[in-house]
Amino acid sequence: MPRYFFHIEDGAATRDDEGIELENVAVAKCEAVKLAGQMICDSAGGFWNHRDWKLTAASETGLTLFCLHFIGIEAPAAMGPRDPGLISAHPVNLSPAAAGEAAPGAEELPPEIQA
Repeated sequence: MPRYFFHIEDGAATRDDEGIELENVAVAKCEAVKLAGQMICDSAGGFWNHRDWKLTAASETGLTLFCLHFIGIEAPAAMGPRDPGLISAHPVNLSPAAAGEAAPGAEELPPEIQA
């Protein structure tokens, strides 16, 4: 059975010198996703402190087979209050449907979907 190596780069390179024997690349992809998920879970708080990281799978000969890239991006709303002076609004010309009038065919939609 072939051996696959899962290397991590997250600001520091961590080489997998042991590897794991797996049936084929499809199984290696599944294992890579499991490993990455476990790593994210284990470092839940720290995951958000890194810019990005990747897991690279390599063959026994050192050939890169695939990479998984990860980055956690917090939405601006989750980053705390904003300075109202930095927010600007500009009038927008709205179509009748966007202005609150029913779009053609809307009467056929259930009430919870009609806007």
